[in-house]
Amino acid sequence: MPTSSSRSLRLLLALAFALLSTFLLASAQAGVPNKEAKPAYAEEQTMLQIEGDSVVPEPGMANAASGRVHMDRHYLGQYGATEANVIVQRGGNTWRHLRNGPFATVSGIILLAVPLLIFVFYKAVGGAQEVPPSGRRIKRFTAWERHVHWATAYSFIALAITGIIIMYGKKIMLPWMGHELFSWFAIISKYLHNFVGPVFIVCSVLMFITYLRRNFFNRNDWQWVKQGGGLVSHKHVPAGFFNAGEKAWFWLGVTLLGIVMSVTGLVLDFVTFGQTRYVLQLANYLHVAGAACYIAAAMGHIYIGTWGTPGAYQAMREGTVDEAWAQAHHAIWYEQVKNGTATDPAHRPHPDAPRGPAPRPGPAH
Repeated sequence: MPTSSSRSLRLLLALAFALLSTFLLASAQAGVPNKEAKPAYAEEQTMLQIEGDSVVPEPGMANAASGRVHMDRHYLGQYGATEANVIVQRGGNTWRHLRNGPFATVSGIILLAVPLLIFVFYKAVGGAQEVPPSGRRIKRFTAWERHVHWATAYSFIALAITGIIIMYGKKIMLPWMGHELFSWFAIISKYLHNFVGPVFIVCSVLMFITYLRRNFFNRNDWQWVKQGGGLVSHKHVPAGFFNAGEKAWFWLGVTLLGIVMSVTGLVLDFVTFGQTRYVLQLANYLHVAGAACYIAAAMGHIYIGTWGTPGAYQAMREGTVDEAWAQAHHAIWYEQVKNGTATDPAHRPHPDAPRGPAPRPGPAH
């Protein structure tokens, strides 16, 4: 016969099992999306209305003096040691709608329209007309300059690809990949983006220091700008080591957009330094917009450095250019090299190249 103590133990175990089953069932039900759920925005408006109708006026909930920061749209600074007491952060819903709506749409249009416009321009106008090579080479880029350029370029491409996957992967990859395969792409992209970001920042700083002295504007650049660099007319406009277009890319792309992407990227990458949700949301807005502009500008840079100007890619890959190419595209710099007034003594005729007068560039076609 079971004793009273054993019966009590069984009853206690049964009660514990029932409570555990009830808890698990409730948790399972909570995990099911509730189609009747209302957006938090409605509750936020109710809370604001109650606050506005209060007989005794008090500092607003977004005011640090109120001591109540559980509802806060503009949470810029820390009211306490942590942000843990922020229960409703209204800017989160706004950020989600803007990020997945206007920002994603406009950025997507830019990323699709720019390569299409470049293709149309190339088909309609074509690349720069070239002159017959002279067979003599001039040093244009040192090994250090080329290594810095390519390190920055490769890290930028990695960030651009992974950033596009993070931004648009759920829309353009998930439907045909499926959740399991896409999850691996998303995870790998996230970690690559987070780790390559700081590398890109270091490369960008080195690139700025390395190329700064050759990218200051002068009066000759205005002539290049007025003639559009000869992109349409195919005229070889005289230019120094870098023309005005290359200098614009340096200051507006590498420098300005580089700063925007670096600062916002660090804010988003290292989230344990006191950034608030609102600061992170603002950083994300700037990061998405800056990325779209940076990638679009880089497409133009890549076009000019390849199909748009034949011979430019070889200069960055090999470090030397043909004398005829230098005389046609960078006549001012070419003359400085020939008369010995070039600022960099490394830019001299290649020692293994045959000697002789360089042919004058032929008429443009």
